[in-house]
Amino acid sequence: MTDWSALAHAYGSAEDVPGLLDQAGPGLEDATWEELWGRLCHQGTVYTASYAALPDLTRMARQWSPGERVMPLVLAGAIVASTDRDGVRTDPRTAHAAEVGELARLTEETLRGGVADDAAAYVHVLQALLAFEGVAVWGQRLDGLNDEEYEVDCPHCQAGNFVAFGEYGHFATTDGLYMNDTDSRRTPLLPARPSSLEGLAQRLYARAVADGHPEVASKLTYLFGGARCAECDQPFGVAEVVAARWDDT
Repeated sequence: MTDWSALAHAYGSAEDVPGLLDQAGPGLEDATWEELWGRLCHQGTVYTASYAALPDLTRMARQWSPGERVMPLVLAGAIVASTDRDGVRTDPRTAHAAEVGELARLTEETLRGGVADDAAAYVHVLQALLAFEGVAVWGQRLDGLNDEEYEVDCPHCQAGNFVAFGEYGHFATTDGLYMNDTDSRRTPLLPARPSSLEGLAQRLYARAVADGHPEVASKLTYLFGGARCAECDQPFGVAEVVAARWDDT
């Protein structure tokens, strides 16, 4: 039996966590998930109560259908992926290996059909799978696909670039207000050819296509493609500079 009073979350004692876990339902709009997220993975930080919640999140995911279990999977993925640990010294993949293994299996099921009509949820669940597998960076940062933007530093001149690939176009710019149709310089992106993708990039692309999410697959070609700095005009690989910025390993 877990002594929640001896554990902590972002706001102090974790005594309220069991009640919130009991209240949480399968709906994506259930406000209880926001409460749980704020306590257990506040701005990416995890706590002693966060890891203690993994068995309950696993149980919920196991009991719910693939289309209903998105929220416990995504929250558990964020907890497992976090490297900002407050008062926690253990690796969740070691301390909760059984739960993480089962969560990965349940996530696979959900990707194969549980989020067929929701591309954004698909990206979040795919990111959770990478978290359970221990994939650095992308277990936390793949959801930039939903934002249709990554903010990176040019590896040549260190200028901050916004790499955009969505409704505003497909380009790199140093102007953070590019969505206001400013006159700032934009350099076009160079998406990767699907046949040229290798390793993780090829796996993610092929998976998105097979799972019926061609729009996600298309965004992946920009993430794993190239760009030119809008300041110095030098080329760089988008995924490489994202990894350079966010790799905490």
